[in-house]
Amino acid sequence: MVSFKLHPLVAGALLAVLASANVNINGIPYHASSKPVAKIAGSGTALKSLTTTSDLVPLTVVESPSGAFTSAVFDGIVQNYTASDDVFTTGFLQVVYVKANGSVTLPKVSGNSTTSVFLQSSKNACSASLPKGPYFLSVSTGEVYQAYRLYSDIQGAFTEGVVENGDGTFDVLSAAISGAQSPTIGVLSRLYYTKSAEKPLAGVRLGVKDIYHIAGLKTSCGNRAYYDLYSKQNATGTAVQRLIDAGAVIVGKMKTSQFANGETATADWVDYHSPFNARGDGYQDPSSSSSGPGAGIGAYPWLDLGLGSDTGGSIRNPSQVNGCFGNRPSHGLVPLDSVMPMSPVLDTSGFLCRDAELWKTTAKALYQENVTFWENYPAKIYTSGFPTEASTEAEVVLLSFLDQLKTFLSATVTELDYNALWNATDLAASHGNLSTFLGYVYPTLIAQQQYNQFTLPFYADYAKAFNGRKPFIDPSPLSRWTWGQVNMSASATDEAIANKTIFMDWWTSEVLVRDNATCSDSIMLYPGTLATPTYRNVYRSAPGIPSGFSVSRISNFAEVPDMVVPIGQAAYNSTITLQSEYLPVAVDILAAKGCDGMIFSLVEKLQSAGIVKAVGTGSTMYAGEDEILM
Repeated sequence: MVSFKLHPLVAGALLAVLASANVNINGIPYHASSKPVAKIAGSGTALKSLTTTSDLVPLTVVESPSGAFTSAVFDGIVQNYTASDDVFTTGFLQVVYVKANGSVTLPKVSGNSTTSVFLQSSKNACSASLPKGPYFLSVSTGEVYQAYRLYSDIQGAFTEGVVENGDGTFDVLSAAISGAQSPTIGVLSRLYYTKSAEKPLAGVRLGVKDIYHIAGLKTSCGNRAYYDLYSKQNATGTAVQRLIDAGAVIVGKMKTSQFANGETATADWVDYHSPFNARGDGYQDPSSSSSGPGAGIGAYPWLDLGLGSDTGGSIRNPSQVNGCFGNRPSHGLVPLDSVMPMSPVLDTSGFLCRDAELWKTTAKALYQENVTFWENYPAKIYTSGFPTEASTEAEVVLLSFLDQLKTFLSATVTELDYNALWNATDLAASHGNLSTFLGYVYPTLIAQQQYNQFTLPFYADYAKAFNGRKPFIDPSPLSRWTWGQVNMSASATDEAIANKTIFMDWWTSEVLVRDNATCSDSIMLYPGTLATPTYRNVYRSAPGIPSGFSVSRISNFAEVPDMVVPIGQAAYNSTITLQSEYLPVAVDILAAKGCDGMIFSLVEKLQSAGIVKAVGTGSTMYAGEDEILM
């Protein structure tokens, strides 16, 4: 027998029962899954040596390598688990289940107040295949339960924590951290999952914007009345299901501004409180409408991916200010069934993350055959809104990135005046300038299409349930719907779609054009954010109508990809902390319609070359991940 000392943290492990399935190990809150995933035969006898007042004891499953299972081998396994997983701690080594093809010599642990019990697969058969990692084991039954580590959603990014039922449906996490003032989110061990060609997102933790329906869960769309009125959903939409099928693990539903309309933190959010943007002083607007995904990805290292939607900027704006990678895809890349509509001719499904490699992998899982990755890239760069010389720290970051990109692509750079290009066409003579021609396309489409397709049925259902009453609606969506009904004719939607189509045909044939060698003959860049603060403790005027036309509307109307790339950070003087803080600098990249994969590939290459960096979480994008309490 091999003899070695028990890991000191195991010896001091504190296991206290907080609730029926909530436990605390070494000061960290955990939750045991409600259903067992396996049963280990004959474990009861071996566990008699444990001194415990709880029926649930921490268990770690390890896989024995070929050769002797020595203390050094075991130490190496423990070190690997500790480094790669936030759920595992050495407190889970109270019981160790060793999976081996044949007989192995197990270590004997002695001389400590707490003794680890080693179970061997050849002697203690398991009813199901257990992946490596931490679990809970019932002393009385031998049943094994998955371990959720519990985190407090201190940024207010989530509406609720979520667990999978094992049958394709989901439920709300029935756990809470004692003393926490925020929602509780549970995450499973990353050690349970192994990525493969079939499961490229295996173990990736996913938060879903609360406009996507998920089987077994209710949907709020950012409105309390809507959440209360409708029952749990019976189906999961295609966009969410594709990520699940690729191995992603849903950990929670995430906040959206009401009915995905634009809202400013504090000023416009009434039913729910806007999430907190972790960047800078922590009191900046997270933007909207994918506010929860943006805030969560910017704040939490235990969250990998946020599924959002973009109709007019709802992924791009949160990505910019929360310092994330985020994409508005070419229109129509994934079906939007079981998703709240805003404007079907503008709605898209995209996602936010902190790493370009994961960004690209997720794109393939979500868009499948509709995305193609390219190895050749355009040698022509258009810019819009770039300074000729840097006058601020943020502009230094912006121009430095442009210079590096130009060198990387061996490209030419040209400032694009799209207004002048349009004005030189016959279209301008017949339709006027772009601001006139397109200025009311967006507010018309979102106001009339959402009102007719979504709001009217909601109003009718609510009135039927509550004796003719109307539900409360936040000021922003209410003002937009009212404007659309009062100020625009019944034919306004058709006219708006016609104007959008004329612009799209011109843009895709004359400006960003498809190319056989590089997918798009050029790419176009514009500044996404230049570290400009937008404080959430400022009184603001009533919400207005989102009319007008600017560079960020191009992708909406031309149906081309517009993708946010965080490229750095710059300092500002915070009126909150009275210190110098840092906010993100981001650039948006556009290409021809359907060339999303080319941009994903390009940005991944830029990250490999060190021109773009994966970002961290907390107040600064590139510092350690301990900037805020997690």
